[in-house]
Amino acid sequence: MKAGPLETGAHQGRTRREPGQALVLWLRSLAGRITLVTAGVAILAVLVTGSVAFPLIRSAAATQAREQLSRQADAFSAAPVAAQALDLRERHLLGPDNYDLSTITPAGAVTGAAAVILGPDEVHQVFSGQKISRTLTRGGVQFLVEGRPLTRGGGIVLTRSLADVNAASAQLLQPTLLALAAGLLIAGVAGTLLARRLSGPLVRTAAAARRMADGERTVPLDPAGVTEVRAVGEAINTLDRALLASESRQREFLLSISHEIRTPLTALGGYAEALQDGLIPPEDMVRVGQTLSDETERLDGFVRDLLALARLEADDFTLDVQPVDVPALLEQAQRAWQPAAVQAGVDLMLQLPAPATREPLLATTDAQRLRQIIDGLIGNALRVTPSGTPLVLRVIVEDPVPLPEEAHGTAQQASLNSIVAIQVRDSGPGLTAEDAAVAFDRGALARRYNGQRPTGSGLGLSIADRLAQRMNLELTVEPTSPGENGACFCIRLPRAASVRP
Repeated sequence: MKAGPLETGAHQGRTRREPGQALVLWLRSLAGRITLVTAGVAILAVLVTGSVAFPLIRSAAATQAREQLSRQADAFSAAPVAAQALDLRERHLLGPDNYDLSTITPAGAVTGAAAVILGPDEVHQVFSGQKISRTLTRGGVQFLVEGRPLTRGGGIVLTRSLADVNAASAQLLQPTLLALAAGLLIAGVAGTLLARRLSGPLVRTAAAARRMADGERTVPLDPAGVTEVRAVGEAINTLDRALLASESRQREFLLSISHEIRTPLTALGGYAEALQDGLIPPEDMVRVGQTLSDETERLDGFVRDLLALARLEADDFTLDVQPVDVPALLEQAQRAWQPAAVQAGVDLMLQLPAPATREPLLATTDAQRLRQIIDGLIGNALRVTPSGTPLVLRVIVEDPVPLPEEAHGTAQQASLNSIVAIQVRDSGPGLTAEDAAVAFDRGALARRYNGQRPTGSGLGLSIADRLAQRMNLELTVEPTSPGENGACFCIRLPRAASVRP
């Protein structure tokens, strides 16, 4: 027996397997299991049909034999002389019949085969003018007995062995068995064809998946089969397109990163060769050293960004979630970035909501990770903000729209359901709607505006977005009001209850 199509495709090109291994693989395949299930159901149906049909056939044969015997007994009792003559003629022409004719004399003596079958009760019943129709067992053998009284006294008795009736019904069982065997064979063939039809699309889908795993893209696959199998094929096509798009983005990203990394490496290598050859005059040593330091820092920044992305994708990414004082965290960020803002000529402003109560504005999150997102947004905004313009850090409390059943809730409940929004708004060239749609894609804005405006590695916004996702926070690009310049990025997180000492 050959291996099923699933195994044949999966192990194509390998050494030929032993027949026993091929059988095991076929039994484990979908085609093999469907065939076995279909055959099992067919066998069960044949067994149930046979167990029901055979007793019914025997019962019907016994009922028919009794009715025939009863009609013959009625005929003998109505015209005993003519019936006996006719019976003798039929036996002479057609051979011995399958019933025995016995008589009961007026004196009560039973002659014939019924002498050892009838008991005193049956003889007395016939003598009293009643007919008998029953099944009697004598010597372990069952007999159909039909007795009729005669008008001149005595009676006649017809007997037939039930074994003869069963033997005659066995002739009907043979065609039934043949019909059931034919049905079983047809069910097996139908199950095999059904298994091939159902497993065929899966085999093609598995082959396409293996080609994709080997690196091939745009693999042609026409989804077919039942709805569920067709859905698997459509999912494979979707995965193929997604892999193609993802690999294209990764390729573009790597090319962009390679270009960005090559620039500082070229500067480092050029100055290193110049120093080695003694081409740098002593008065330029400080300037060259500063250039080497700047390019080294730039290259280190690329490496840090790539490592940050790798850590964000790790499964062991952990969070230290606790109540965080958002205004205090923003004040720390402002103090940390103030020297860089002053050097760039940018006014770094912090706008906090007016304190309605003495309670601090808390949010439940990881303070260090949240600060990492804020630092990434500030660094990106500081890069594009022109000198002499503001860069604003702003905290807003957004109250949710109350539901009807919450309309009469307390002010404390409304406060707990509110959202803390942290905005980072620059005064740079801003983002179009198309820019906002791809702002968090790796290197998308860097590639789009390379050479047109200040750009970094293209990883900062992507890192901030991925970090926000791991923290279950919402990071969005906010639309700007008419007449406003720059772009606004917003982090939203749920407000936490204040902790009382």
